Amino acid sequence: MATERWDGLIVGPTLVTLAGDAGYGLIEDGALGWRDGVLVHAGARSALPAAPEALAAEVVQASGCITPGLIDCHTHLVFAGNRAAEFELRLQGASYEEIARAGGGILSSVRAVRAADEDALLAESLPRARALVADGATTLEIKSGYGLDFDSERRMLRVARRVGEALGIAVRTTYLAAHALPPEYAGRADDYIDAAIGWLPALHAEGLVDAVDAFAERIAFDPAQTRRVFEAARALGLPVKLHADQLSDGGGAALAAEFGGLSADHVEHTSEAGVRAMAAAGTVAVLLPGAFHVLRETRLPPLDAFRAAGVPMAVATDCNPGTSPLLSLRQAMQLACTHFRLTPEEALRGATVHAARALGLDDRGRLRPGLRADFVHWDVRAPAELGYWLGGRLARGVYAGGRRIGPPPAT
Repeated sequence: MATERWDGLIVGPTLVTLAGDAGYGLIEDGALGWRDGVLVHAGARSALPAAPEALAAEVVQASGCITPGLIDCHTHLVFAGNRAAEFELRLQGASYEEIARAGGGILSSVRAVRAADEDALLAESLPRARALVADGATTLEIKSGYGLDFDSERRMLRVARRVGEALGIAVRTTYLAAHALPPEYAGRADDYIDAAIGWLPALHAEGLVDAVDAFAERIAFDPAQTRRVFEAARALGLPVKLHADQLSDGGGAALAAEFGGLSADHVEHTSEAGVRAMAAAGTVAVLLPGAFHVLRETRLPPLDAFRAAGVPMAVATDCNPGTSPLLSLRQAMQLACTHFRLTPEEALRGATVHAARALGLDDRGRLRPGLRADFVHWDVRAPAELGYWLGGRLARGVYAGGRRIGPPPAT
């Protein structure tokens, strides 16, 4: 029997299981046990099959709450430098589009990434990833898209994989070469799309691509160009997602749904037709309140329409150097509650259950036996506090695959 003992067991806290389609799924005086990186018990302490000390190699008595590990399903975490100067320009009245058309924005980050070698890029990116982990993230999606040539896109994707290896977390990589038009292709957007499509098979063959994204917008790529990128992804069996309808209604959400997209992200200007298409396709709406906040936007996503149609709403940081320098998914949840009026439960489900779906993952996002032992032990009395506190350190322990990965001890 000794070989069947669990690796760990925490008894006493409230479990926030997120069982079912609504509610927190609370279990008071709970017990969470795991073995070989997988949950084996997520229920009441009274339902344990034996005395705790007989069940696990390590037993911890605790209070507070345990939730599933948070899942940040949209980040641009790998980059070099920052764009604080653009932040100042926006405060002085310049718009996001004006900055981009003047050679700033994404192209500013492209210049910095192209100048950084792989180790330097990793050194800049790891502290950001550690900050996300310290506040509860156990799975990250990381996009390319600041390289815009083969070598630089490859370097970004390699660094994203190295971030996961260094921190012991799952990282899903997304190929976003169709993010902006690089200067060497000025006036030749179709030629650049040809090149970006041409790089994809080699990067996929190296195991560097889990999904494909594009920026479908008037300052980026049109629907026909986006469609070509998605067709190339489909030919390789790769799922797609889309930066959709952020600045205007370009039909991006409907296009993502047409290709069975995992998600349409931003979606502030998505139409009723786009909402219906997403619902029919099972495409997740990824809300990015950090960018909404930093850009001081006023156009809300069609939240009531998403609810009425049953479109799942995920929440993510959109961590990036220009429009969402946000290093806490919990803070993104708080912003979603404040700006979008999500309930704390909707925000938590958005950063767990629905975020997992937005990455095509069905082995995490809830506390249930058989799922990955990704969970967070929080120093809170109730889960609504996760969407209530502005900042601060609430995570007592962050676990990925049953192994404690953060936060670092308080000093």
